[in-house]
Amino acid sequence: MKELLRLAADHGVAVTSATLPDDLLGCYVPDLRRIYLDSRLTPSEERSVLAHELGHVHYAHPCGDDAPSDTARARERQADVFAARLLIDTDAYARLERVDADAHAIADDLGVTVELVEIYRTHCLQRVGNSARALPRPGRPQRSRVGAAA
Repeated sequence: MKELLRLAADHGVAVTSATLPDDLLGCYVPDLRRIYLDSRLTPSEERSVLAHELGHVHYAHPCGDDAPSDTARARERQADVFAARLLIDTDAYARLERVDADAHAIADDLGVTVELVEIYRTHCLQRVGNSARALPRPGRPQRSRVGAAA
């Protein structure tokens, strides 16, 4: 969590815990340079939601705009993928998947949400035969093989 808070600070963004409306786990308010996280989140949810909101910071997504729903969904997916790449180490994922490919078990071991593991599988891995490769992160070299397909 310290690394995520440091990343927020490096972007000039403060992180605040508050009781948010039930349908909101977190939000980034660009005008205030502040991320709000719901105070009722579990540690894994807190990490995952903060990383997701940092994706909005990274891509300079506007808050509460009246964008068409397709645009809003695309921004949410972009923030999800950013969070998955930020929090899920390819080598750690590979070791865990070889032992137990269950998304819940992997999420528990990585300290992220099951949803983030599913995002990682769907958008950050490329299956080739019985193995998978992590798609390259922007500006970074290709990482190692992930392991046998489930």
